[in-house]
Amino acid sequence: MSYRVQSGDNLSTLALRYGTTVDALQKANPQIKDVDLIYTGDTLNIPGAKDGFDSSPSRSGPNLTGGTTNQPANMTTGEGTKGPGGSPFDIARSHLNKNAGSLKLEGSGVGADMEDWVPNNVNCANFVSACLEQAGQISDAQHDNSVMGLQAKLDRDPNFKRVSLQDAKPGDVVSMKVGSGQHVVMFAGWENGKPMFIGSNNVNSDGSQRITISSMNYPIMSVHQYQG
Repeated sequence: MSYRVQSGDNLSTLALRYGTTVDALQKANPQIKDVDLIYTGDTLNIPGAKDGFDSSPSRSGPNLTGGTTNQPANMTTGEGTKGPGGSPFDIARSHLNKNAGSLKLEGSGVGADMEDWVPNNVNCANFVSACLEQAGQISDAQHDNSVMGLQAKLDRDPNFKRVSLQDAKPGDVVSMKVGSGQHVVMFAGWENGKPMFIGSNNVNSDGSQRITISSMNYPIMSVHQYQG
Protein backbone atom coordinates (compact mmCIF):
# COMPACT_ATOMS: atom_id res chain seq x y z
CA MET A 1 0.00 0.00 0.00
CA SER A 2 1.00 3.64 -0.36
CA TYR A 3 1.02 6.09 2.56
CA ARG A 4 1.39 9.87 2.58
CA VAL A 5 3.67 10.99 5.40
CA GLN A 6 1.96 13.14 8.04
CA SER A 7 3.48 15.61 10.45
CA GLY A 8 5.05 13.76 13.39
CA ASP A 9 5.51 10.46 11.51
CA ASN A 10 8.76 8.52 11.64
CA LEU A 11 9.73 5.08 10.37
CA SER A 12 9.60 3.51 13.83
CA THR A 13 6.00 4.54 14.47
CA LEU A 14 4.95 3.55 10.94
CA ALA A 15 6.60 0.14 11.31
CA LEU A 16 4.74 -0.42 14.58
CA ARG A 17 1.43 0.78 13.11
CA TYR A 18 1.59 -1.46 10.03
CA GLY A 19 3.22 -4.53 11.58
CA THR A 20 6.49 -4.29 9.70
CA THR A 21 10.07 -3.17 10.44
CA VAL A 22 12.17 -0.07 9.86
CA ASP A 23 14.54 -2.14 7.72
CA ALA A 24 11.67 -3.37 5.52
CA LEU A 25 10.36 0.17 5.16
CA GLN A 26 13.75 1.43 4.02
CA LYS A 27 14.13 -1.43 1.53
CA ALA A 28 10.65 -0.69 0.16
CA ASN A 29 11.60 2.99 -0.18
CA PRO A 30 15.18 3.17 -1.49
CA GLN A 31 14.86 6.95 -1.78
CA ILE A 32 15.22 7.11 2.03
CA LYS A 33 18.89 7.65 2.79
CA ASP A 34 18.52 8.43 6.50
CA VAL A 35 16.07 6.29 8.50
CA ASP A 36 15.64 9.16 10.96
CA LEU A 37 14.60 11.62 8.26
CA ILE A 38 11.34 11.49 6.30
CA TYR A 39 9.37 14.47 5.04
CA THR A 40 5.72 15.43 5.46
CA GLY A 41 3.86 14.96 2.18
CA ASP A 42 6.16 12.26 0.81
CA THR A 43 4.55 9.01 -0.36
CA LEU A 44 5.96 5.78 1.05
CA ASN A 45 5.45 2.15 0.07
CA ILE A 46 4.31 0.17 3.12
CA PRO A 47 5.36 -3.51 2.96
CA GLY A 48 2.86 -6.09 4.12
CA ALA A 49 3.24 -7.93 7.39
CA LYS A 50 2.68 -11.24 5.58
CA ASP A 51 4.01 -12.76 2.38
CA GLY A 52 1.76 -14.42 -0.20
CA PHE A 53 2.68 -17.98 -1.19
CA ASP A 54 0.93 -20.53 -3.35
CA SER A 55 -0.04 -23.04 -0.66
CA SER A 56 -3.62 -22.88 -1.90
CA PRO A 57 -3.54 -22.35 -5.68
CA SER A 58 -7.30 -22.63 -5.96
CA ARG A 59 -7.96 -19.79 -3.55
CA SER A 60 -9.78 -16.90 -5.19
CA GLY A 61 -10.86 -13.50 -4.02
CA PRO A 62 -11.77 -10.02 -5.20
CA ASN A 63 -9.21 -8.34 -7.36
CA LEU A 64 -8.06 -4.75 -7.42
CA THR A 65 -11.27 -3.44 -9.00
CA GLY A 66 -13.80 -6.24 -8.56
CA GLY A 67 -13.37 -7.79 -12.01
CA THR A 68 -12.36 -11.35 -12.82
CA THR A 69 -9.17 -13.08 -11.76
CA ASN A 70 -8.94 -15.41 -14.75
CA GLN A 71 -8.90 -14.44 -18.40
CA PRO A 72 -12.52 -13.85 -19.47
CA ALA A 73 -13.73 -16.29 -22.10
CA ASN A 74 -15.06 -13.53 -24.35
CA MET A 75 -12.09 -11.21 -24.09
CA THR A 76 -10.62 -9.96 -27.38
CA THR A 77 -6.87 -9.49 -27.23
CA GLY A 78 -5.69 -8.84 -30.79
CA GLU A 79 -2.08 -8.77 -31.92
CA GLY A 80 0.27 -7.81 -29.11
CA THR A 81 3.68 -6.19 -29.14
CA LYS A 82 6.70 -8.48 -29.27
CA GLY A 83 10.36 -8.14 -28.47
CA PRO A 84 13.31 -10.37 -29.38
CA GLY A 85 12.24 -12.70 -26.55
CA GLY A 86 8.54 -12.82 -27.41
CA SER A 87 5.35 -11.15 -26.21
CA PRO A 88 5.34 -9.63 -22.69
CA PHE A 89 1.58 -10.21 -22.56
CA ASP A 90 1.98 -13.94 -23.28
CA ILE A 91 4.80 -14.12 -20.73
CA ALA A 92 2.64 -12.42 -18.09
CA ARG A 93 -0.37 -14.60 -18.94
CA SER A 94 1.70 -17.74 -18.36
CA HIS A 95 1.90 -16.76 -14.69
CA LEU A 96 -1.81 -16.07 -14.10
CA ASN A 97 -2.94 -16.68 -10.51
CA LYS A 98 0.58 -17.05 -9.13
CA ASN A 99 1.28 -15.06 -6.01
CA ALA A 100 4.08 -12.51 -6.34
CA GLY A 101 5.79 -13.93 -3.25
CA SER A 102 6.04 -17.38 -4.86
CA LEU A 103 6.90 -16.14 -8.34
CA LYS A 104 9.95 -14.29 -7.00
CA LEU A 105 11.33 -17.58 -5.70
CA GLU A 106 11.42 -19.19 -9.14
CA GLY A 107 14.98 -19.53 -10.35
CA SER A 108 14.39 -18.75 -14.00
CA GLY A 109 12.31 -16.55 -16.28
CA VAL A 110 10.19 -13.77 -14.81
CA GLY A 111 10.81 -14.90 -11.23
CA ALA A 112 14.57 -14.66 -11.67
CA ASP A 113 14.25 -11.12 -13.03
CA MET A 114 12.00 -9.94 -10.18
CA GLU A 115 13.87 -8.51 -7.21
CA ASP A 116 13.27 -10.56 -4.05
CA TRP A 117 13.44 -7.71 -1.55
CA VAL A 118 10.39 -5.90 -2.94
CA PRO A 119 7.47 -6.32 -0.49
CA ASN A 120 4.73 -8.62 -1.73
CA ASN A 121 2.07 -5.90 -1.71
CA VAL A 122 3.95 -3.55 -4.07
CA ASN A 123 5.26 -5.80 -6.84
CA CYS A 124 3.43 -4.24 -9.78
CA ALA A 125 6.45 -2.50 -11.36
CA ASN A 126 8.74 -5.38 -10.36
CA PHE A 127 6.52 -7.82 -12.29
CA VAL A 128 5.97 -5.64 -15.36
CA SER A 129 9.68 -4.86 -15.57
CA ALA A 130 10.52 -8.57 -15.41
CA CYS A 131 8.04 -9.41 -18.19
CA LEU A 132 9.52 -6.69 -20.40
CA GLU A 133 13.01 -8.01 -19.68
CA GLN A 134 12.00 -11.54 -20.60
CA ALA A 135 10.51 -10.26 -23.86
CA GLY A 136 13.75 -8.45 -24.63
CA GLN A 137 12.06 -5.05 -24.70
CA ILE A 138 14.15 -3.54 -21.89
CA SER A 139 17.54 -4.32 -20.38
CA ASP A 140 18.28 -5.40 -16.82
CA ALA A 141 19.50 -1.86 -16.12
CA GLN A 142 16.06 -0.51 -17.05
CA HIS A 143 14.28 -2.69 -14.48
CA ASP A 144 12.54 -0.47 -11.96
CA ASN A 145 10.46 -1.32 -8.89
CA SER A 146 8.57 1.97 -8.82
CA VAL A 147 5.81 3.01 -11.19
CA MET A 148 7.19 6.49 -11.75
CA GLY A 149 10.72 5.18 -12.20
CA LEU A 150 9.66 2.69 -14.86
CA GLN A 151 7.55 5.31 -16.58
CA ALA A 152 10.52 7.69 -16.75
CA LYS A 153 12.81 5.00 -18.17
CA LEU A 154 10.31 4.09 -20.88
CA ASP A 155 9.94 7.78 -21.73
CA ARG A 156 13.70 7.93 -22.32
CA ASP A 157 13.80 4.71 -24.36
CA PRO A 158 13.53 5.42 -28.12
CA ASN A 159 12.01 1.96 -28.60
CA PHE A 160 8.88 3.04 -26.73
CA LYS A 161 6.34 5.74 -27.48
CA ARG A 162 3.26 6.94 -25.66
CA VAL A 163 -0.05 6.03 -27.30
CA SER A 164 -3.71 6.43 -26.40
CA LEU A 165 -5.61 3.61 -24.73
CA GLN A 166 -7.68 3.20 -27.89
CA ASP A 167 -4.48 2.41 -29.79
CA ALA A 168 -3.10 0.06 -27.12
CA LYS A 169 -1.98 -3.48 -27.92
CA PRO A 170 -1.65 -6.40 -25.49
CA GLY A 171 1.62 -6.01 -23.63
CA ASP A 172 1.62 -2.20 -23.64
CA VAL A 173 2.63 -0.73 -20.28
CA VAL A 174 -0.19 1.18 -18.58
CA SER A 175 0.60 3.46 -15.62
CA MET A 176 -2.34 4.57 -13.48
CA LYS A 177 -3.03 6.99 -10.65
CA VAL A 178 -4.47 5.13 -7.66
CA GLY A 179 -5.41 7.40 -4.76
CA SER A 180 -2.23 9.06 -3.56
CA GLY A 181 -0.07 6.44 -5.27
CA GLN A 182 0.39 4.72 -8.61
CA HIS A 183 -0.09 1.30 -10.16
CA VAL A 184 1.33 -0.23 -13.33
CA VAL A 185 -0.04 -3.13 -15.38
CA MET A 186 -0.07 -4.22 -19.02
CA PHE A 187 -2.94 -3.84 -21.44
CA ALA A 188 -4.63 -7.21 -22.03
CA GLY A 189 -7.40 -6.50 -24.56
CA TRP A 190 -11.08 -5.56 -24.51
CA GLU A 191 -14.11 -7.22 -22.94
CA ASN A 192 -17.57 -5.87 -23.75
CA GLY A 193 -16.06 -2.51 -24.61
CA LYS A 194 -14.04 -2.30 -21.39
CA PRO A 195 -10.23 -2.31 -21.31
CA MET A 196 -8.68 -5.24 -19.46
CA PHE A 197 -5.30 -5.28 -17.76
CA ILE A 198 -2.88 -7.94 -16.54
CA GLY A 199 -0.47 -7.43 -13.69
CA SER A 200 0.48 -8.03 -10.10
CA ASN A 201 -2.56 -6.85 -8.14
CA ASN A 202 -3.52 -6.63 -4.47
CA VAL A 203 -6.11 -9.41 -4.50
CA ASN A 204 -5.16 -11.67 -1.59
CA SER A 205 -6.85 -11.40 1.80
CA ASP A 206 -3.57 -10.40 3.48
CA GLY A 207 -3.03 -7.55 1.01
CA SER A 208 -0.30 -9.31 -0.97
CA GLN A 209 -0.37 -9.47 -4.75
CA ARG A 210 -1.29 -12.11 -7.31
CA ILE A 211 -1.10 -12.09 -11.10
CA THR A 212 -4.60 -11.43 -12.43
CA ILE A 213 -6.48 -10.01 -15.41
CA SER A 214 -9.19 -7.47 -14.61
CA SER A 215 -10.88 -4.26 -15.63
CA MET A 216 -9.75 -1.09 -13.85
CA ASN A 217 -11.26 2.36 -13.68
CA TYR A 218 -8.33 4.42 -12.42
CA PRO A 219 -7.07 7.55 -14.21
CA ILE A 220 -4.42 6.55 -16.75
CA MET A 221 -1.17 8.51 -16.67
CA SER A 222 0.48 6.89 -19.69
CA VAL A 223 0.39 3.96 -22.12
CA HIS A 224 3.81 2.96 -23.46
CA GLN A 225 3.99 0.86 -26.62
CA TYR A 226 7.11 -0.95 -27.79
CA GLN A 227 8.12 -0.03 -31.34
CA GLY A 228 11.13 -2.33 -31.76
